Amino acid sequence: MSAEISGVTNEEVVLVPGGGGIFEIRKGGQVIWKKQRSGHFPEEGEAAGLFR
Repeated sequence: MSAEISGVTNEEVVLVPGGGGIFEIRKGGQVIWKKQRSGHFPEEGEAAGLFR
């Protein structure tokens, strides 16, 4: 997923391990994807689409 996002943004993507099933995608410090809200992990292309 980090390579996919990096390919769209041309920026370094950092994956930060979490725990307890927490999964978020942040851009500029703001949460733009939260597994708890969506109910699922992003599918292929979905995470990169958030940065287009």
